[in-house]
Amino acid sequence: MIKIIQVEDHSLVTEGVKAFITAEPDMECLATCVSGENLMQVLKSQQPDVILMDVNLPDTTGIELCKLVKDKYPGVFIIALSINNQPGIIRKMVENGASGYVLKDASRQEIIEAIQTVAKGKTFYSRSVSAALRRPDAVDLPPLTRREREVLELIADGFTNPQIAESLFVDVTTIDFHRKNMLSKYKVKNTAALIKVAVSNNLI
Repeated sequence: MIKIIQVEDHSLVTEGVKAFITAEPDMECLATCVSGENLMQVLKSQQPDVILMDVNLPDTTGIELCKLVKDKYPGVFIIALSINNQPGIIRKMVENGASGYVLKDASRQEIIEAIQTVAKGKTFYSRSVSAALRRPDAVDLPPLTRREREVLELIADGFTNPQIAESLFVDVTTIDFHRKNMLSKYKVKNTAALIKVAVSNNLI
């Protein structure tokens, strides 16, 4: 029996994946976690064989969480389950200990195959991930936090800093900080260039 924990804060994805995991005779879903902190608490009492981990989480990135889990629980296998197909993100997850990377457009059978494969100590990339890694124009970009992605999407929709702050219930200075941080991350001088990078690399 392959014991699995999901780390995902979107309930629709969680319930969908959980449904077909529990339908498999050789798999069991031990728990579902909505954040990195939640996962680390659960791991104190429950040891899975495989963790299905989103890359973008409310309190951390999958990249950081993956390393933390592997340092504490080296025998646990991790599969990234994400919408992010950036080669740099994929490679960083693998460098930090992930045994597989699957995009959320994967079929049920592909996710099941990923779990079965990594549980045997092997690596698994979904077809979409393999294609992303082979792209000749692939560039390595630093990951966005969940909040940075939210801010970037609102910027792309034409919202001003005060409007974004109001929408996300934070101070304007916080939004300005996120904007400046993203400009620095992607080494661009203005918002227009930032949006261009984001769109061309499917960040939003």
